[in-house]
Amino acid sequence: MRHEIPEITAQELAARMKAGETFTILDVREQWELKFAHLADMRVVVLPTSQISRLRAEAFPANLRDPQAEIVVMCHHGIRSADVTGWMLTQGWKNVRSLRGGIAVYAEQVDPSVGKY
Repeated sequence: MRHEIPEITAQELAARMKAGETFTILDVREQWELKFAHLADMRVVVLPTSQISRLRAEAFPANLRDPQAEIVVMCHHGIRSADVTGWMLTQGWKNVRSLRGGIAVYAEQVDPSVGKY
């Protein structure tokens, strides 16, 4: 069963962050990528795609295994985050969305201090 991948724009994410909303930003980039572009926010949880591929749902912290957890998945350009979001939907998560265009678009349209690579 193929799901349509729900997305959130960089502007929508920034507005929700500014409003202080409670949710998790799941950064699925690899460790080496973090030094080039980084979203400094306490809601960010780094969980590389390589770990998810290897460990599946067991890779997730316990609080993020809740199928009702509200999660925005982020990567570099939005491709890995869309893949992870689609997989999460097939595993029963209900409130998960991919950041359209990834951190690259966020840096371009919202906050250049995040960095680019």
